Amino acid sequence: MPATQLAAPNVPSPRPEAAAHRLTWADVSARRLERAGLAAPRGAGAADEAGTVAAMCGAHAQVLSAGELSVGLRMAGGTRDGVRDALWRRRELVKTFGPRGTVHLLPVRELPMWTGALAAVPAGGAALAKGARLTPEQTEQVVDAIGAALREAELTAEELDEAVVAATGPWAGDPVMPAFQGFWPRWRQALHLAAHRGELCFGANRGRKATYTSPRRLVPGFAPEAAAPALRALLRRYLHAYGPATPQHFATWLAAPRRWAAELFASMGEEVERVRIAESGADGWVLAGDTEPAAEAPRGLRLLPYFDAYTVAAQPRELLFPGRAAERALAGGQAGNFPVVLVDGTVSGVWHLRRSGRRCRITVEPLRALRPADERELAEQVERVGAFLGERAESAIGPISVGPHA
Repeated sequence: MPATQLAAPNVPSPRPEAAAHRLTWADVSARRLERAGLAAPRGAGAADEAGTVAAMCGAHAQVLSAGELSVGLRMAGGTRDGVRDALWRRRELVKTFGPRGTVHLLPVRELPMWTGALAAVPAGGAALAKGARLTPEQTEQVVDAIGAALREAELTAEELDEAVVAATGPWAGDPVMPAFQGFWPRWRQALHLAAHRGELCFGANRGRKATYTSPRRLVPGFAPEAAAPALRALLRRYLHAYGPATPQHFATWLAAPRRWAAELFASMGEEVERVRIAESGADGWVLAGDTEPAAEAPRGLRLLPYFDAYTVAAQPRELLFPGRAAERALAGGQAGNFPVVLVDGTVSGVWHLRRSGRRCRITVEPLRALRPADERELAEQVERVGAFLGERAESAIGPISVGPHA
């Protein structure tokens, strides 16, 4: 896509002059792999789950086991118990609603920045029919009720149902939100907004049931940052991890309006600059001065689980998922629905994990011929997945018949 087509008509762009620097796709991939902890494991000799998650710009955890694996595979000697310890005992991570309103693990130390930024992201188009939506006034009542109910408690969803309806009115409990095989009460459409405003996060499970609580119970003195500096800080982190990127890429990552994202980029002024990706001829933005090519070519085979941050946040899709990878590893253009095999920073296969007792079997479907070095690294990656899970792992090469998110 030519640079002039990256933004919608009449949308401001930062630093409109032509790109002064060029990066190859290999340069881009190598920079991202190194920063994401995928070129080499992070934290040799010292566990740093929070630092690892910060470098990823959050770990998608709608399926918590996949989020744990995303973090652990980036760490030297990372274990599932270590990630869970950082989340539930040391409280260095928090499980909450992050980008796109989806469940993420975020560093506790960055929660003020995340909540300040996410609360300021404009809502996208309404997903519910008009009669099912909360009005702006009802939304404020629900968020206030959630904050009050969780201030000194950990509540299951059903307990929070009762508390919110009691504080607001029967309308909040109307079953109008399609969910799985039934309907959720009306108020739950504000669940992720309450998290973005810093009124809600996940507590420890109570048996098989998730609980919600207030971040203020977990983080003494917690308060969201002001919107403007928080948004700028979040954009800087995103560009460091996944640049070069366009306003459209950032908007997609946040599920935000494109014009709003373009205006945020434009507000950065001299803090960002254009670079051009040689293979596509398209321009993206990086932090000012962050234009050096990678010192080494991207190398290595990595197994990334469902909704890994690298495949969800990194763009452009046509270079990250080339050729058959776009057909096999994307679902309706959406990344993350399949665990992927990353070779030299580019999606080159899919894989599937099947667990049985204390054993697991990883089937890999390559989309290109594997080199001897790839085969050695695949064996190492399979062993690392097994070690993370505390299970004996074996592998097989062949077609995978299960569908997305199976």
